[in-house]
Amino acid sequence: MRKLVYYVGVSLDGRIAGPNGEYDFYPFGDEKQTVAYQTWMTEALPDTLPTPLRGHFGLADTPNQRFDTVLMGLGTYEPGLSQGWLNPYTHLRQYVVSSTLPENPDADITLVREDPLGLVRALKREDTDRDIWLCGGGKLAGQLLPEIDELIIKSYPVVAGAGVSAFDGEFDPTVFAVTDRKIFDNGVVVSWLARR
Repeated sequence: MRKLVYYVGVSLDGRIAGPNGEYDFYPFGDEKQTVAYQTWMTEALPDTLPTPLRGHFGLADTPNQRFDTVLMGLGTYEPGLSQGWLNPYTHLRQYVVSSTLPENPDADITLVREDPLGLVRALKREDTDRDIWLCGGGKLAGQLLPEIDELIIKSYPVVAGAGVSAFDGEFDPTVFAVTDRKIFDNGVVVSWLARR
């Protein structure tokens, strides 16, 4: 069965964004460190790059390697939408979970107004060898915690102090086991964790 994988960047205090949706506070290091980190990201998880950036990294015609579906909340979708990216991941099937978005902004986006847990369970039953990427946000991750099979957490060496939590839901201690970890010269630590 395919997996639901939450791949997300967090601060040391578990924030995926600031109080107003800011995400530009993550430190990347000097130019050499930034290039090394970005090169790794584009090689390790190319499916997670927005379509408008894939050409810049030479991935425009690269077939999907791990994911064929992306799931996101409105807070994750809105920054791209404000830049005019109505359809940010044309190489993936896209679901936006929102009860407040007034209308579907693009025909290639599936707007989900209720029961994201039911949606994920149906997606997991599909006959495919590609996984589902949960790219945010915290409220949606909190709702979907019972179905999250794997975490890929990019931990940046900064404390935000306030903002959007990586998981925002009910108290529900859920144990994951670290399966791999990579440390970069810019201080970013990427951890892979599987549900126990």
